[in-house]
Amino acid sequence: MSELLTTPLHAWHKNNGARMVPFAGWDMPVQYVGILEEHKHTRTHASIFDISHMGEFLLEGDGATEALATVVTHNLATLAPGKCRYGFLLNETGGVLDDLIVYRLDTEKYMLVVNGACIESDFAWIKSHLPASLTLIDQSFDIAKIDLQGPESFNVLARVMPGDWTGLGYFAFREVEFEGFRLIVSRTGYTGELGCEFYLPWDKAEVLWEKLMADETVRPAGLGARDTLRLEVGLPLYGQDLDTQHTPVEAGYGGMLKSEAEYIGKSGLSNVREKLIGLRIDGRRSARHHDEVFVGETKVGTVTSGSIAPSLGYCVAMAFVRADMADAENFTVKGPRTTLEATRADMPFYTAGTARRKLS
Repeated sequence: MSELLTTPLHAWHKNNGARMVPFAGWDMPVQYVGILEEHKHTRTHASIFDISHMGEFLLEGDGATEALATVVTHNLATLAPGKCRYGFLLNETGGVLDDLIVYRLDTEKYMLVVNGACIESDFAWIKSHLPASLTLIDQSFDIAKIDLQGPESFNVLARVMPGDWTGLGYFAFREVEFEGFRLIVSRTGYTGELGCEFYLPWDKAEVLWEKLMADETVRPAGLGARDTLRLEVGLPLYGQDLDTQHTPVEAGYGGMLKSEAEYIGKSGLSNVREKLIGLRIDGRRSARHHDEVFVGETKVGTVTSGSIAPSLGYCVAMAFVRADMADAENFTVKGPRTTLEATRADMPFYTAGTARRKLS
């Protein structure tokens, strides 16, 4: 087994009681004091997450917009500088190679933020489909990423980086000077709560982390809470809820595919064999990834993610099921040691999140 990669905050995590686990080839903190407590603190106050395992690519050059529009599903025609957008990188048949956020830094300059496990494959795929005249640089080990999430996050931000943040809209970003270096503050996140994501020099990560930790409102949270938070609000995890065998349409994202460009995989989007649906399971016994989903005695699908939903008091899951069974109401989930009754549920499961709250 190859040696795990480490983020610039690795020593801090180990010195402050984090339980470390392998994730996407990285040694990452799964929890500090407990997943449930970290989940609750994020929903009610503000937490910080080390997400430096994510990848960042810089693309620039004359014609970058036109070329990138043929590689990703994002509608770049309506993406203004200072804004970012979520979307997908597809293979030729429409399967999802990765989900990513594209930041428009300037007219012909972009930052692409990709999943940590996909850095090498994404970079090679994108580069092979762009003109040689464009500059594409992998900055994944030059840029650290820290997420500040929770309803009190912008109060924290204003204390740590004084200024007027009320004009920063959802999926907008701003480049600022802090402690002698430049960083991007992006109003985005993966929790369903108000928050921002910081992109900053790799060797400055601990400077910002310690400044945030010095605020009495803030606590650190690990990947365990990040997973329960994102699942409650129906956000997918690549490699589980998104994969090369399913299209964004099958995953429920057809409505956001508004680009008129002929991007790779677009012709395969009409082939809908399965749909990603939400399931509610009463009680505290959760479905797990790979559990089988039945209607009566007929297997109709497979669970992709499942967990207790701490904010709701019951378990939730996502599952790919046959398209013709996606509107059924009652299901049975069968795992190696459990059989659970489930009902279809709309996503997001948790609807009281503050992510889009107006700043004042």
